[in-house]
Amino acid sequence: MTVRHFFAAGKKRENLDIRSDNYFDQQQGTVTIQFPKQKMPLPEVARYQLDVEIADCIVCDLCAKACPVDCIAIESIKSPDVIGKTSDGSVKRLYAEKFEIDMAKCMYCGLCTVVCPTECITMTDQYDRTTTKLTDLIYGFGEMSDKEIAQRKEEWTRFQAEKEAAKTKK
Repeated sequence: MTVRHFFAAGKKRENLDIRSDNYFDQQQGTVTIQFPKQKMPLPEVARYQLDVEIADCIVCDLCAKACPVDCIAIESIKSPDVIGKTSDGSVKRLYAEKFEIDMAKCMYCGLCTVVCPTECITMTDQYDRTTTKLTDLIYGFGEMSDKEIAQRKEEWTRFQAEKEAAKTKK
């Protein structure tokens, strides 16, 4: 049986779409695809790499809480005023100091996309981001520089101090 399969592998199997009805009917020939040149068709509901539209994120931390493997790390900075609105009209009151997803830990369950109230975190059709360093799989979506972070923290500290000073005067 092994010898029969060995010699049959020399024949090239005709290129069929995996969605065709007779895909599994042909049993003889090579079965691998040449990956960089050929790709398997992706299902429409496939779950691969995560992507975050940070402009729509209200930094609610629900995605990090829902993640069963703790691959999402979020740190926020409070704002004394409303920052702006997301594309769906939600009010933003927190700055995203840090928003990182460690795709090396991610188990692609999609729970983070389900709980997001603004739908800013989504699964993309990207699946071939290979690397030799695990640290390259930590995707950072926060856009604030160190200077901006310090400025926003100082604004919040000053606001809290003014609030406390107003309380003590009364």
